[in-house]
Amino acid sequence: MLVSLNWLKNYVDFNDLSPEKLAELITKSGIEVDGIHPIAPPSENVVIGYVESCEQHPNADRLNVCHVDVGTEKLQIICGAPNVAQGQKVVVAKPGAILPRNFKIKKVKLRGIESNGMICSLKELGVEERYIPTDMAEGIIVLSNDVSIGEDATSILNLDDTVLEFDLTPNRADALSMLGVAYDVSAILGTSIHLPDETVETADEASTNYVTVSVEDKELTPYYGAFIIKDIEIKQAPLWMRNYLIAAGIRPINNVVDITNYVLLEYGQPLHAFDYDRLNSKQIHVRRARSGENITTLDNQVRTLSNEHLVITDGETPVALAGVMGGADTEVHEDTRTILLEAAYFDSASVRKTVQHTGLRSEASTRFEKGVDPNRVKQAGIRACQLLQKYANGTVLAGTAEFDALDRNEKTIVMDRTTVNKRLGTNISNEEVEEILTKLRFSFDRDGDTFTLSIPTRRGDITIFEDMLEEVARIYGYDRLPFTLPANSSQPGGLSKPQKLKRKIKGYLQSAGLIETITYSLTNESSVQKLISPEIKQLSPVPIGLAMPMTEDHQYLRLSILPELLQTVAYNQARAQQDIAYYEIGSVFITNEEQLTKQPNEVKRLAGALTGNWVAHKWQQEHKQVDFFVVKGIIEGLMRFLNIPIQWKQDKVQDMHPGRCAVLTDANDRRIGFVGQIHPALAKSLDLKETYVFDLNLESIMNLTDDTPKYSAIPRYPSVMRDAAFIVDKDIVASDVQKKIEEVGAPLVKKVDIFDVYTGENVAEDKKSIAYSLHYQHPDKTLKDKEVEASFTEVVQQVCESFNAKLRM
Repeated sequence: MLVSLNWLKNYVDFNDLSPEKLAELITKSGIEVDGIHPIAPPSENVVIGYVESCEQHPNADRLNVCHVDVGTEKLQIICGAPNVAQGQKVVVAKPGAILPRNFKIKKVKLRGIESNGMICSLKELGVEERYIPTDMAEGIIVLSNDVSIGEDATSILNLDDTVLEFDLTPNRADALSMLGVAYDVSAILGTSIHLPDETVETADEASTNYVTVSVEDKELTPYYGAFIIKDIEIKQAPLWMRNYLIAAGIRPINNVVDITNYVLLEYGQPLHAFDYDRLNSKQIHVRRARSGENITTLDNQVRTLSNEHLVITDGETPVALAGVMGGADTEVHEDTRTILLEAAYFDSASVRKTVQHTGLRSEASTRFEKGVDPNRVKQAGIRACQLLQKYANGTVLAGTAEFDALDRNEKTIVMDRTTVNKRLGTNISNEEVEEILTKLRFSFDRDGDTFTLSIPTRRGDITIFEDMLEEVARIYGYDRLPFTLPANSSQPGGLSKPQKLKRKIKGYLQSAGLIETITYSLTNESSVQKLISPEIKQLSPVPIGLAMPMTEDHQYLRLSILPELLQTVAYNQARAQQDIAYYEIGSVFITNEEQLTKQPNEVKRLAGALTGNWVAHKWQQEHKQVDFFVVKGIIEGLMRFLNIPIQWKQDKVQDMHPGRCAVLTDANDRRIGFVGQIHPALAKSLDLKETYVFDLNLESIMNLTDDTPKYSAIPRYPSVMRDAAFIVDKDIVASDVQKKIEEVGAPLVKKVDIFDVYTGENVAEDKKSIAYSLHYQHPDKTLKDKEVEASFTEVVQQVCESFNAKLRM
């Protein structure tokens, strides 16, 4: 909802407040103000001028020499607009004027003739092109004769206006109108509100002589009113009205359409004007559409209707989609002289179905979908009649042809002050409650601490005590509510251990270069059994299907995060994003029951997918592709960060590359996940390049984590390094040798790194050479060579004996 502050000032006084301060107060009251937008950037020295003469430039076919009276002086201005002419009142930027984007107007010579200023268009004054009326789109602004020469043009064109952009919650349909906003601002500021005058003079003729109204289903259309206005003159709407519509984001068209749009925004009640002479009968009949029936809507599209669409007919033929869009056959045009003005109340669900089926969403349908005020339906029609009489010279016929079964009764809510204070933690007095209700303009009776309220129909969102509690709180002031802990609480809340750990894991992975994703917990039939971690697979889980899936792609609860994550990778690769590193934390759903009798077991998992370049320094011509060891290194780093000892075991996992996959186990040899490359066949089916994944049991990781803070002193003495390369059988696992070195070398060996694996020349075919770097260090002294040598010799001896190895020289 876009709210023009200059328009709003017609109903409620807030001249002492800046737009920023008013926006702050409105936001604090519960309606979020998303933006504060001036209609146009500020301009200086821009006034109303009168074109006394307009002659063609002697040296240019498309330029005119105009002599313009601006009140204090007469200026010669060269103008190239196609619509400039003698006798017009126009907007003039005098020499020295500053227009939007810091455009300064100077005296210049154009084709040898001096020009002192510029005759302006709306675009040159900063108005967005999409809101400029069609008649002003190709030229300068031409004003009516009721403006004064020399007057400041900024206020006349509403360029000094500011628009507040509301981000409304679905329940606040009342704030989809200027009057609804005015009621709210009035309550916030505690000021009076000025409602529009709805008095209208009517002719002796009755509307019922021209039209009768009938409704087939009163549940779908509890009210339909038809007003007849004769002798209509189609022309421009008054400038002030056009200005307000532009501020609200609506392009002005003509006086009839603009008036219906103006009342729509003012009252929140959609209206529609039919060309009465184009109707084929004197009857308006509202009914469900017949299946296969057609209507050509105002956008000149032929719509095929179904029984779920509500239509307005002339007794037989549809002339409008109820609450959504009118028909092209009865559109108001330049020759229209009599209109039938519709003011109706349509069922919100019916309008929503029509919008969903046709894709026609409009300002009108939005308001019908959210619900309109039943007491404003006919009032809005009367208000529009008044404006049509005044600005279209129309003759309003007496009475209304209508069908009326509309419930206009106000809801009653009982509110106890003691309960209010208990819920809010406040000590609001009865007098303060009365003041709040008076500001809200709710009628009430008080009996001690109990208030019996009548809720105005404009506030359809208030139906129960809790709704009213919210009203009291927001007008009292959310920032005035006390900051208190729950009763009997000894300390404020905080993050649980799993929550803290989850944040730590996210922080580590993001610092390692991975990006978090969130995918659907639902997957399709072909993917539900893919990439399941071995420790889950051994449970023989049964896929859980939805009873009523929305789509075929989302009909089963997932047993693995990876299938949907890989779909995300494929989606981004198809859009030229080749270097990808994603992770996700989410649940998988496990059960052994074919027919569910209880909720499935939700298990938290940590999964990731990486592909493309891991390092790409173009200047250094350095590239490092993601491979198994990159992903393994990320997981090892994470486990060190969490202080969890793990073991790696090469294994085969379904849908994974048979030679590039390993499972992780904890210190007790329990599986906690797997890492590896997805099978090339699966990658090809997903149109993926070489992609590596990991999938870990996050709950097991959390249970293994010891979050007790640990401290070790920074070493004061130097370290000593020794390298050793062992020739071992090809089936020997490098990490087993590493563990043996750490075990034998303790406590002097602080760290063991594997830095090379070699096969080839000088090494037998059934052998391989693994090189290790040993870091020796003592916390309390500098190690002597003989101490290091003795330990190193013992390490070599134990490794050779344990693995039938030889020290490579």
